[in-house]
Amino acid sequence: MGTVSGMIVTVTLNAAIDRTLTVPNFQRGQRHRASLGLTLAGGKGINVARALKQLGVPVIATGLAGGRTGTRFVEELTTESILNDFVRISAESRTSTAVVDPTSSSYTEINEWGPSVSEAELRTLLEKLRYLSQGAEYVVFSGSLPRDVAQDFYAEAIRELNRRGVRSVLDCEGEPLRLGTHAEPYLVSPNQSEAESLVGQEFHDDEDFQSALDAIAAMGARNVLITQEAGCVALLRDERGRRRFRSVAPRVEAVSAVGAGDVLVAAFLAGSLSGRPFEDALREAVAAGAASTLEVGAGRFDLREAQRLQPGVEVAELEPVAT
Repeated sequence: MGTVSGMIVTVTLNAAIDRTLTVPNFQRGQRHRASLGLTLAGGKGINVARALKQLGVPVIATGLAGGRTGTRFVEELTTESILNDFVRISAESRTSTAVVDPTSSSYTEINEWGPSVSEAELRTLLEKLRYLSQGAEYVVFSGSLPRDVAQDFYAEAIRELNRRGVRSVLDCEGEPLRLGTHAEPYLVSPNQSEAESLVGQEFHDDEDFQSALDAIAAMGARNVLITQEAGCVALLRDERGRRRFRSVAPRVEAVSAVGAGDVLVAAFLAGSLSGRPFEDALREAVAAGAASTLEVGAGRFDLREAQRLQPGVEVAELEPVAT
């Protein structure tokens, strides 16, 4: 498969088949019949790829695919016309099940651990990534690592991309996030809880968020985007230096917030590729993330709804906190 100039590569090591069931008045320990069901290829990197496809950005999804489940999510991606080139592994990829209760706005997830992966399979993935990244503007590493994968996997892959001048984006949690941030990615995009764990404190006001943005940048990230339920805060660099922003979405009646952060990041990258000013890229990103909460199924959103929400997104540049 040939590379596409200007494309984005998304990497999902722990991809899955995601089954989402809509169950009104869901109660534990009771028998229910779902009113709706949706099956999609899943995993954070796949969510990003799905959103980029919707935004018209050339994208190719790669990662690990094992067993019948792996075959199925590759087929699902192909059905969605999302270019993909996954490495086949011997262990079975995971299945994830979610129950959405629209009457209480609750969302219950049950996620499998995922496959065990060999060193040889990981080497094959890294070789494929070297090839695919030749024509890439960004390589996006998203989500959890499968069993037996070293926690510095993302960090080592980011360092190699840096040596070849390819910009990387990291969205994960825990130790892989900490190690990956020290590898100096172009952009780190944790959610608020993940960012709080990374810096070791909770965030309550703009001063806390600005301190966190600076702390994560000091760890090695060139740019930082912390996603929230209602929008994001960001530290972004241009010729004027470091600039800090808060972006807030208009209020919507959310159906499911799962994957909204992935859509937000995808739309921000799409805006950046188009040369949008930071304020415009953030406004479009937050609107897309808000639109995705109106849909069942991670990474899905209505582009017209996102465009409708854009004028209501508030974007403010934050003044540096005095030290």
